[in-house]
Amino acid sequence: MKVSVAMITYNHGNFIAQAVESILMQVVNFDYEIIIGEDCSTDETRNVVIEYRNRFPHRIKLLLHDKNVGLMQNFIQTIEACRGQYVALCEGDDYWTSPYKLQRQVDFLESHPEYAMCFHNATVICEDGSEEPQLYCPVDQKIISTLEDLILENFIPTCSVVFRSGLFSRFPNWCYNLRIGDWPLHIFNARCGKIRYLNEIMGVYRIHSGGVWSSMIETKRYKEIIMMLDYVNAYLDFQYGKQIKTSKSVFYYKLAVACANSGDAANTKVFLKKSFVECPFNNRIPVNRIKMMLRLNTPALYRFAKTVKNSIRLGCVKIRVSKNAVFGLNFLRGFWTQYCRA
Repeated sequence: MKVSVAMITYNHGNFIAQAVESILMQVVNFDYEIIIGEDCSTDETRNVVIEYRNRFPHRIKLLLHDKNVGLMQNFIQTIEACRGQYVALCEGDDYWTSPYKLQRQVDFLESHPEYAMCFHNATVICEDGSEEPQLYCPVDQKIISTLEDLILENFIPTCSVVFRSGLFSRFPNWCYNLRIGDWPLHIFNARCGKIRYLNEIMGVYRIHSGGVWSSMIETKRYKEIIMMLDYVNAYLDFQYGKQIKTSKSVFYYKLAVACANSGDAANTKVFLKKSFVECPFNNRIPVNRIKMMLRLNTPALYRFAKTVKNSIRLGCVKIRVSKNAVFGLNFLRGFWTQYCRA
């Protein structure tokens, strides 16, 4: 078996047929299978996948759980059931748009053994129409990435990746504590080779109210990612501690922003401080972090700095240099003591 397509699904009754059809339409010169992990849906999802299995018994294999086992157990069991030399991912609410996607990616991996995986761009669609469709990957997405890049950010659309199977022996037990499966999976695989980006749009990543990840409240998502990064740090024997700290700093900042937007000033301060402690000087975070810190912890200093900024803009600064120097030194001393010293 050349390729296994792993698909997990739960309550995707409105989307699952489109997902399966997009895999069945693939034009390839090799054999492939579709492994569908159906997690005891309460809608018609199970009936739909059983119907497809009955129509394509040589192509589709079902893992039908007797009870809901949860996202991670369903994800891991589905991956472990794959027999292919390569594994592609497509969740039941996403779909592929190019009939040559699998052939294109397998051809690349066959001719480039130094790469552990490859992925492509995807269109992000909000099912409720609240936002216009947009591309998942930016125009400056790196063509060649490494494990270090992946620790900083999960830039791979789930429905776009194809990776070599057997690059790691088994999922660590801590994976069952998570609610995010694709990012740690990519990290495990990236230990064994580089990551290649194919600058083509060959899939759709769908956001909808029933999505396990997209429907999770914002603060919960960030906390899940931070927990995952802590597990990954130990799994990698702390060899990538700098990248882990940089990444955690970003998500602590995002937590602070989310708390600030909801009016939770106490937790805003807590997470903002953690962001500074993890990485005081992080070029992946906008300078607004410093403004937020000043506004929350030293409002008088924030108002003073804002006044100086406005005065400079208007060309009417009348503060003596000596006072500026004293102010700057005192600010830096306090800033380092409170936020940057672990």
